[in-house]
Amino acid sequence: MRDHNYFVYIVTIKNKTVLYIGVTNDLRRRTYEHEYSLIPGFTQKYNCNFLIYYEHFQDIEDAIKREKQIKKWRREKKEKLIKEFNPNLEFLNERIYDTL
Repeated sequence: MRDHNYFVYIVTIKNKTVLYIGVTNDLRRRTYEHEYSLIPGFTQKYNCNFLIYYEHFQDIEDAIKREKQIKKWRREKKEKLIKEFNPNLEFLNERIYDTL
């Protein structure tokens, strides 16, 4: 059986006031697309260019279920999740480019 990689991720704007939650099978490519505003729509309009959170899944259904769950949460709960994963709220774009 082949391993699959899916990611639920959160990108934000420079001052971290806007959050966008998405799912992808290629986090490096998707991070690049967000960083350079290559995806038309919400993230391009609001300049959500900075990755601050991600989770890895091997099953697409699990990833989609998690994405929908997080999207329903209140802002405070999303921020708590992000801070547990990324306590200094660093932009993770370069880390993703170097590791995945």
